[in-house]
Amino acid sequence: MSWQSALACWYLRRQFRPATQRTEINVEAARALTAKRAWSPKVPAGWRLREQYGAGETLRGEWLEPSDTGAARAAGTPTILYLHGGGYYFCSPRSHRSIVFGLATRSRAPAFSLDYRLAPEARFPAALDDALAAYRQLLADGTPPQSIVISGDSAGGGLALATLVALRDAGDPLPAGSLLFSPWTDLSASGASIRTNDGVDPMFSGHAIGRAAKVYLGDTPATHPYASPVYADLHGLPPLFIQAGSTEVLLDDARRVAESARSASVSVELQIWPNMPHVWQIFTPFIPEARRALDGAAAFVRQVTSPRSSQPSSAMSMV
Repeated sequence: MSWQSALACWYLRRQFRPATQRTEINVEAARALTAKRAWSPKVPAGWRLREQYGAGETLRGEWLEPSDTGAARAAGTPTILYLHGGGYYFCSPRSHRSIVFGLATRSRAPAFSLDYRLAPEARFPAALDDALAAYRQLLADGTPPQSIVISGDSAGGGLALATLVALRDAGDPLPAGSLLFSPWTDLSASGASIRTNDGVDPMFSGHAIGRAAKVYLGDTPATHPYASPVYADLHGLPPLFIQAGSTEVLLDDARRVAESARSASVSVELQIWPNMPHVWQIFTPFIPEARRALDGAAAFVRQVTSPRSSQPSSAMSMV
């Protein structure tokens, strides 16, 4: 564990975790804190940021794309559809630019970060409906499904997996693969790591998970497979690449999805990184483990979208 990662864990334990120990979720306070503390990196050289937040936008969010987009897409490069985390009730494409910028530039792929609707103003299935609409709009705009990788972190990771399941169930063409960073896939908070890693996770208390889920779910059962895809049948899905930290309370949300995917003959790689905090990839370029994690994720993007792609075999590793 690098000193940079240790410092990040110390900061999260002091500044973030206490809020997750409270008995109630304060949505407005979480949004205000994120807006205040969100760090926005510079747009990488040779790339441009195209924001689409107008009322009439068919895709609401923002593109990071090479400055010469015509040449890049003509070469058959992949496209990333990114779904940000934040418990379904806070954060935005702006708060997650560091992870999207890092992933896109390493993958040499245009990335669209979706500004999906948030709870409690728009509860389940609003986020899923928006993700499905965004993917279908990419197809309608001429993006081949075999060039798309759906990616997300935390709630966005669970949403990415739920989107795959819903697309399969609807008979839509499926994307090339999916990247899941510390995915939140069980809104019923039944994973063993909710208890065993409580007090060890520098970011969350175990009790916070169930409370946050209610903000998004409303009256929807927490085991609904489109809300908690750990309960979904995963057969027929494209390859999955999953990264999680060993001390996360959500660790078993990743483990159980990987086990279920393997049982359904889905190609999956699960990487468990020792002592890494929740969604440590967002700390790129500050901590070396974030850079290495995104290097591996980008390699997966290039592999599954390559015309000569051979799907990765199912594997689990401690990195």
